[in-house]
Amino acid sequence: MPRSLHEARYSLDHTALLETLSQCENLLIIQDLDGVCMGLVSDPLTRRIERRYVEAGKLMDGHFFVLTNGEHIGSRGVNDIVERAFDTPEEAFERGLYLPGLAGGGVQLQDALGHVTHPGVSEAELEFLAQVPQWGREFLNENLSRAPYSLPDETLSVLVEACVLDNQVSPTLNINTLYHHFRHQPEQYAEIQQLAITFSEALLERAAAAGLGDSFFIHYAPNLGRVDGLEKPRISDGSDAGTTDFQFMLRGAVKEVGVLVLLNHYYYRRTGEYPLGEQFNAREAPADMDQLLALAKRRFDPAEMPCIVGVGDTVTSHAQAGGGYQRGGSDRGFLTLVQALGESFATDNACVFIDSSGGEVIRPGVDGARLESDLHGALSGITDPNDELRLNFLFTGGHTEYVNFFCDLATRRAQ
Repeated sequence: MPRSLHEARYSLDHTALLETLSQCENLLIIQDLDGVCMGLVSDPLTRRIERRYVEAGKLMDGHFFVLTNGEHIGSRGVNDIVERAFDTPEEAFERGLYLPGLAGGGVQLQDALGHVTHPGVSEAELEFLAQVPQWGREFLNENLSRAPYSLPDETLSVLVEACVLDNQVSPTLNINTLYHHFRHQPEQYAEIQQLAITFSEALLERAAAAGLGDSFFIHYAPNLGRVDGLEKPRISDGSDAGTTDFQFMLRGAVKEVGVLVLLNHYYYRRTGEYPLGEQFNAREAPADMDQLLALAKRRFDPAEMPCIVGVGDTVTSHAQAGGGYQRGGSDRGFLTLVQALGESFATDNACVFIDSSGGEVIRPGVDGARLESDLHGALSGITDPNDELRLNFLFTGGHTEYVNFFCDLATRRAQ
C-alpha cells in the first residue's frame, strides 16, 4: 500500500482504504448512485437499494453527499427507492434517511429529511422541462410504430413506458431496453440512437424558440467526452450499447460544478459560514475546470479543506483509429476535479472506480485476471496509459462489494 491514498494506482487494497478513511476526521465522500450503490438495470423502475446502505449513509451524516445525474424525486427518483427499503414509507422521513446531496447533475439539492430545492432554476425552465416527457413518448411511438421497426402496439407501449424517464429537471430517453430488444438487429439499434440524437437536438431548437436558448444542453451517457464544448455520443458498434441515456438538462448541471456546491455546504456544516455565499448554485458557477479550481483556491480555507473521496462508475476511454484516445463518462469530470483539488490543497484525495459492468447495462468492465500482467488491457474502454485521471482504487466486485465497504466504514466511524 502506498504511503497515501492519492499515490495508489488501481489498487484493490480495500482494507488499507478502510483503515485510512476510518481514522480521517475531516472526510468528505462524494458519490454517484446508479451502478455504485445500486446495480445498473435496463428499467430504472426496478432499481433496489439496500436498507443497510441507507442507514450507513445516516451514520456518515456530514461526511457524505451524493452527486447524480438522476433525481431525488418523481416516479423515477431515488427517494421512492429509499422508502421501499423500509417497512413504511414514512420511516425514511421520520428518521431522516433520504440521501443528502445533488441530483439532476447539480441543480436539485436535498437534505436527509427529503427537503428539495432547485437553486438557480426559473419557473419558465421548469415548465418547459415538464413537457419533454410527453414529447419523448410521441417521438418513440411515431418512429417505432413504422418501418423498419413496426412494433406492435402492446410491445411498443411497454418499451416506451420503460424508455421515457419523466424526471423533473433532467427528463431522459433511456434506450437500454431498446438495445436488448434489438440485440439481434444492431444496425436498427444504431439507427435508433441517431434518431434519439436528432430528437434531443430538436428539443434545443424548441427551447430557443421559447426564449430559453441558453437554458439547456444534452448529456449523453456514456459519452466520448466533449468536442468544441459539446458532449459526443457513442454510437454502438454491436459490442455494447454505447450511449443509452439522452438527458435534457439545465446548463450548469454538470457534476464537476456540483463538487463546489457540495463543498460550500460542507464548509458551512464545519464553520458556520458559506465560503461561496449561501445562494451559490451550479447555474452561476464557471463551467471551465481551471476556473472552478481557481475559484476554490480563492475562497476555500485550506485549513478546513477535507480529504475528498470521489466515487463513480462511468469513466470511458476509447482508442481512435487515427491514434490517441477519446475520453468521457459522466463521472470523469467530477473525479478529475476531486483529483485536482487534492493536488492544489495538498489533501490526500482519492478517486474510486466501481465496476458496474455486471448489471443489465452492457459497458466496459475491469478484467480482474489481467490486472497484474496487463494493467491497461484489463482496463480497456475505461482508461488508458496517458489518461490524466488517476483511478486510485478499484472495486471489481461492483456495487455489492462497495456497499459492504461503505457499511463497514460507517460502522467504524460511528464507533
